[in-house]
Amino acid sequence: MKIISGKIIKPQKVVIYGPEGIGKSTFAAQFPKPLFIDTEGSTSHLEVDRLPRPTSWQMLRQYIKDLKGDTMGYRTLVIDTADWAERLCEEAVCQKYNKEGLETFGYGKGYTYVKEEFGRMLDGLSDLIDAGMNVVLTAHSIIRKFELPEETGAYDRYELKLGNKAGNQCAALAKEWADMVLFANYKEIVITSKDGKKKVSGGQRVMHTLHNPCWDAKNRHNLPEELPFDYVQIAQCIPSKETAKKTIPAPAEPPAPPEQPKEEPVPVSDDGIPKALADLMAANNVTAQDIQQAVAHKGYFPADMPLKDYPNDFVMGCLVGAFPQMLKVIQDLKKVPF
Repeated sequence: MKIISGKIIKPQKVVIYGPEGIGKSTFAAQFPKPLFIDTEGSTSHLEVDRLPRPTSWQMLRQYIKDLKGDTMGYRTLVIDTADWAERLCEEAVCQKYNKEGLETFGYGKGYTYVKEEFGRMLDGLSDLIDAGMNVVLTAHSIIRKFELPEETGAYDRYELKLGNKAGNQCAALAKEWADMVLFANYKEIVITSKDGKKKVSGGQRVMHTLHNPCWDAKNRHNLPEELPFDYVQIAQCIPSKETAKKTIPAPAEPPAPPEQPKEEPVPVSDDGIPKALADLMAANNVTAQDIQQAVAHKGYFPADMPLKDYPNDFVMGCLVGAFPQMLKVIQDLKKVPF
């Protein structure tokens, strides 16, 4: 198994949503070398590179597939906007099943088909991450009434304008898929005058990076909860060069084993038997034939194999090093009557 340690630097998957006209497209245009797929035709005022507006879901999917094979040097793909791309997805599903609309499927099946098809597009976009491209989805926001089951009352909540029907989970898929979900909005201040009347002022553009009961947002870079809606605020989180995933280097060639010291020649007697063994044999009145019979009895070597042909490590380890045990085997064999 290969173990990957530490941080992995890779392109980012970013979802940017907010009210119309706040500058989502302009914000996305500041990502490294972007290429736009303009599904709603709203980038004509921007100096950006774009593909022809897709007129079908199949055309949009083909763009993504082609970029996977060749990014053409672009480092960011921007789909502007995801909610208009979802419209193409819905049309494709209805055409496939010959239905006039999603409601005619019954039992929410149409929305399930849209969710599955939208998920396949997100899988294709993840392949672009592996190819070295950042992916940015812009989307409009919508305000919905939200009620907590255990509480009374309700409050307004900003959400992605994906899947206006409860059965559609495209918004949930997009939020799970993304590394960053940024909610852009205007920061307004309510001022109470001396006569008790309230008025709203301000209007500074900000982006929220963390979840709040009133909106969805997240990031994995420890960003502050609120930042000015300016690309420089997140630039450090976006790889500016074509940095593929941090990969594990190929395992290095194993180091050469240390040179073993040369074995010193074992001194031998005149008849070729190592001298250490010959001395023990002489001291205990043991003959070469006694050793050969004991070695054969233990199953080490044949009985007719000359003592001088035994390997040195066997002689020094088993015969010399364990001579008392070998001597007992010899003595036991001599007690056996033939």
